[in-house]
Amino acid sequence: MLGFWSRFTQTHAGDRFFRPLAGTYQAISSASVDDLWQKVVNLADVSWHPLLASTNAPKGLIPKPGLIYRAVTRLFPIPIRIFVERVLPRELLAVRVLAIPGVEERVTYRVESTVCGTRVSYSVTLRGWLSPLVWSIIQPFAARVAAKLAHAAEQAKAEAANSEPRRSLSGGTQELLGLVMLVFSLGQTGS
Repeated sequence: MLGFWSRFTQTHAGDRFFRPLAGTYQAISSASVDDLWQKVVNLADVSWHPLLASTNAPKGLIPKPGLIYRAVTRLFPIPIRIFVERVLPRELLAVRVLAIPGVEERVTYRVESTVCGTRVSYSVTLRGWLSPLVWSIIQPFAARVAAKLAHAAEQAKAEAANSEPRRSLSGGTQELLGLVMLVFSLGQTGS
């Protein structure tokens, strides 16, 4: 009899009373898949993230499955651990957030090219007896992650384009004028 009860609570109680809370948020960006992917995998720069304030990941660290790093949240200055579960380059990054006992949080970033642009998705799933409380706190911030990521990638792309050295219009005009004069003089000498 006791064996039946333990099997019942393990298989049914978690499904019946503490259903996972999940949300997927998407945004379309004009940035390329590579630009968005670089923002996602740059674990050291989370300035765009509405939930994370900073991490201890060194700049240039490439996420691999099994990597554990620390982060500090914007909402409460508590350190959390983030465990990288799965990485598909230029497509998917799945992590598990280890914040407090009683909550299991899984987060997935997905980047894919579409006809309208590049779609970035942010999916979060919460499980555990504290998940309704945590969800009520983080849900408004989680809803903005995909849009903030797309905006940050577009802004980085624009800054990179603005920082490239450009030739002045007068220099280009002078080169064009020189080319026209050369062609004209060659045409004069040939006739």
